[in-house]
Amino acid sequence: MYTLIGTLSTRAFRVAWMLYEIGADFSVDPLPPRHPKLAALNPSLKVPILRDGDAAITDSVAICQFLADKHGKFTHPAGSIARAHQDSFTQFAVDDIESNLWTVAKHTFVLPEELRVPAVKAACRHDFDRAIAAFAERLGDRAYVMGDDFTVPDILLGHCAMWAERIGWPLAEDNVKAYAHRLTARKAFQQTVALREATQRA
Repeated sequence: MYTLIGTLSTRAFRVAWMLYEIGADFSVDPLPPRHPKLAALNPSLKVPILRDGDAAITDSVAICQFLADKHGKFTHPAGSIARAHQDSFTQFAVDDIESNLWTVAKHTFVLPEELRVPAVKAACRHDFDRAIAAFAERLGDRAYVMGDDFTVPDILLGHCAMWAERIGWPLAEDNVKAYAHRLTARKAFQQTVALREATQRA
């Protein structure tokens, strides 16, 4: 059994979603970011952290790819051209889309108030919209970024779409909206939402 450390209102959501997709048994220790107990596992005090036996793995992208590789699901083989394209979408999700969402979060509630620069949010929204327009062209009419195959970057992009919706940034491109709907309709996504709500009530 895996142990997922982190509240599911954070990027830990992605890891829980992947764990449900692969059908793994896991428990959740819903520690928030910067909790002192995290120091022994991650000096940056960030979540998520995945415990696999005695090992502790950090960073949601690394964890999701590790799980996909270990279980042989939702990924293409390392060294293949398909994996290169898959990894390109992973980097695009992190660099072009998530970076804008995270910067807005930092300047809304993460950074000390005296360091927040509200004006940066307009620039982030501009870059986010440009990234979504570029993604719409890359996605085309495919069901998922790699065609019919659901892979790791779909989880990252689905989480970003949910994040964008929560801060009031609609997806302007029709094919991207339809893609996001396919992701959130997946059973594993719905299970993760239910788990997040249950752990928040506990």
